[in-house]
Amino acid sequence: MFISALDLFKIGIGPSSSHTMGPMVAARDFRGRIDTFAANQSAFPFLQVRCTLRGSLAFTGKGHATDRAVTLGMHGHTPQGLATLNVNELFQTLWQQTAFQTEGSATIHFNPPEDIVFDKGDPLPEHPNGMIFQLLDQTGKTLLTETYFSIGGGFITTLDEISQLVAPIKMETTQSCGFPFDCADQMMKMSTDSSLSVSAMKRSNEQERISEKTLNDGLDAIWDAMRTCLENGLAAEGRLPGGLNIKRRAQVLYRQLQENPQKANLNDWLCAYAMAVNEENAAGHLVVTAPTNGAAGVIPAVIYYTVKHEGATLAQVRDFLLVAGAIGGLIKHNSSISGAEVGCQGEVGSASAMAAAGLCAIKGGTTAQIENAAEIALEHHLGMTCDPVGGLVQVPCIERNGFGAIKAYTAASLAIRGDGQHFMSLDNCIAAMKQTGLEMSVKYKETSLGGLASLHGLPVSITEC
Repeated sequence: MFISALDLFKIGIGPSSSHTMGPMVAARDFRGRIDTFAANQSAFPFLQVRCTLRGSLAFTGKGHATDRAVTLGMHGHTPQGLATLNVNELFQTLWQQTAFQTEGSATIHFNPPEDIVFDKGDPLPEHPNGMIFQLLDQTGKTLLTETYFSIGGGFITTLDEISQLVAPIKMETTQSCGFPFDCADQMMKMSTDSSLSVSAMKRSNEQERISEKTLNDGLDAIWDAMRTCLENGLAAEGRLPGGLNIKRRAQVLYRQLQENPQKANLNDWLCAYAMAVNEENAAGHLVVTAPTNGAAGVIPAVIYYTVKHEGATLAQVRDFLLVAGAIGGLIKHNSSISGAEVGCQGEVGSASAMAAAGLCAIKGGTTAQIENAAEIALEHHLGMTCDPVGGLVQVPCIERNGFGAIKAYTAASLAIRGDGQHFMSLDNCIAAMKQTGLEMSVKYKETSLGGLASLHGLPVSITEC
């Protein structure tokens, strides 16, 4: 099994990898298909696009900016391309438009408020994050259609492709890389047999596809975006958009810690750093999926702490990201990182496990200790629901990232003081997370129909006004 760290960590915008970035990529892909279709069809005087959102995308799509994402993607934008732009200003302009031109100058009617449909009926059977794009003629007949699924972390797949997936990534052959571990036990055995560390094996796999320079440049760009997002969050004030009137807290907390550092502890710093990232995510600004947007603060917080407070080097940051990417790939392959599939255990839980493994690695942990660190962090997120209040990635998501970072640091510290031997394996823990997700009520899987989201008179429709 191979999934590149440069694919797992994606630079983009908030507030959600599965509900914002994925739908934007899908809309842009369908836009490309429209361009091709229109270039070869001149017999239709009227063409119109419709996007129907299903399942979790319908229930929490308003709060997760899915309609914004579809609009931006349909006009040709990508998450990474928007990372440094004023997205709010651009979106407001596009939202008012009722048509766009294809590359061949065909007019395609697209009025986002009417042509993006939130269908809160039954989800599509293949995946809870489904969206159906249609190109219609003047009679409403479908001329071109595609069904996409946003499967977590900004990844998408089509209806034809989803049957080829194995939970939920396309498989490459076992000959596709030198160390094709698809479970933690294989990872440990290959490490023992080769006398290579997890980061060295992951780097070897990556460099079979890209050069060392391309890999390092990619990892550095990811870290630079993470650091920029975090530091932007530490400097920002005000309240977050969406209707809950949530006040940003990271800047105030950070200032308090700076003014009185002798009374600051590890937990304080990690919370300030993680919350800074997720406040930026909630605002729809630059963020890196790590492995998702809703869990984007955990890994940057832990890395930033080790760099700023413990003197971690750039080489160690690269190793951290490679090891975290290896663990994230195992989780994505054998379970899910999508809150709509398995709840927040798959988002913040996965991020915490990835961060714990990365931290353990750069502190000199063995492969067995790295596996143990990831297992400890993931184990203590099992059963965590995804119940965002008002359909927004704010409550409890922002604070939850702080606690995920704390658990990651604790797990790495505990593992590195042991010998790597422990009762529950990471593979079993990942399997337990998958089974727990399958048995979890849909109310607790990113639909805002239960848990915290159902309390205090705050229904999901709060963001629809």
